[in-house]
Amino acid sequence: MGAYEIEIERTSSPKEKPQGEALGFGRFFTDHMFLMDYDAGEGWHHPRIVPYGPIALDPAAKAFHYAQTAFEGLKAYRTDEGRILLFRPRSNLARLNRSNERLSIPPIDEELALRALKELVRLDRDWVPSEPGTSLYIRPFIIATEPALGVSPSRQYRFVVILSPVGAYYAQGIRPVSIHVEPDYVRAVRGGLGAAKTGGNYASGLRAQEGAAEAGHAQVLWLDGVHRRYIEEVGSMNVFFRIGDAAVTPALGGSILAGVTRDSAIRLLRSWDVPVEERAISIDEIVEAHESGGLKEAFGTGTAAVVSPIGELHWRGERRVVGGGETGELCRRIYGSLTAIQYGRAPDPFGWTEPLDGQP
Repeated sequence: MGAYEIEIERTSSPKEKPQGEALGFGRFFTDHMFLMDYDAGEGWHHPRIVPYGPIALDPAAKAFHYAQTAFEGLKAYRTDEGRILLFRPRSNLARLNRSNERLSIPPIDEELALRALKELVRLDRDWVPSEPGTSLYIRPFIIATEPALGVSPSRQYRFVVILSPVGAYYAQGIRPVSIHVEPDYVRAVRGGLGAAKTGGNYASGLRAQEGAAEAGHAQVLWLDGVHRRYIEEVGSMNVFFRIGDAAVTPALGGSILAGVTRDSAIRLLRSWDVPVEERAISIDEIVEAHESGGLKEAFGTGTAAVVSPIGELHWRGERRVVGGGETGELCRRIYGSLTAIQYGRAPDPFGWTEPLDGQP
């Protein structure tokens, strides 16, 4: 598959590019998209870049009925010198294949997918914004397209990559948010789909997120689905707590996503000789650490925000302010270090960034 040539059909109607201050997140899309198809017996075939537009699917396509889908999210950044850097794209494509395996979707050729992704970004490189804090969000996804009812893996799929210029997540500076600890709804359990990046994981959280927003909170902190005690994720991000001198984060046990930003934060922290503990953390432990003064800070990590400081935790009707409601030292340091690497403003000792055109 890796030897396939990628066909390119350029748009005849380029769109007007939005200004940086109007970008927001996921509201605008570039001129082109990548497509590739799978048929049982033939495998993945016909890789192509075409003008961005609607995808025609049969109403019986299995993605609509049985949620056989997987997706990823990563970014490209424009440096001060105008170069374009991708951040850990190989990690995202490897994770896509792990999701594919869990969802009985045929694996993609990661090298071909990376080549296609780069070619697409190269074609639409003028869409990579240059304003401070902006970036190009890259969304690869796979949907089951076989038109057949019946609960079984699809025999046909489509792999798609779309691009969206996005604004600065912290337009007014990094700010702590209020988090609702969810006591009733459950997002995932070990053995389910929690470790796969698939639409159902996000749909299952929407009702709780609506309730949290109505109560004035930015996100939901999920507890495990068996004991309703152990912390898992916050919204669509992994979560960290600084307890004493250590950074503590839930261990990967099959019910939470192995975040690329989570892994990056852990590797940064360890390179700074900050103790990192990946283990089970109960909400009771967090409450006790807060009451004793041991809970110094809390934050989420993810592609969209990089890090998101947590200023308040709301649990069973009680409001607990974390770190005086201010952004903590570790959170600021991780955010500053990661964004400096992503935008090419600092050395990259981990080899995380990948230049679009092979520039040094």
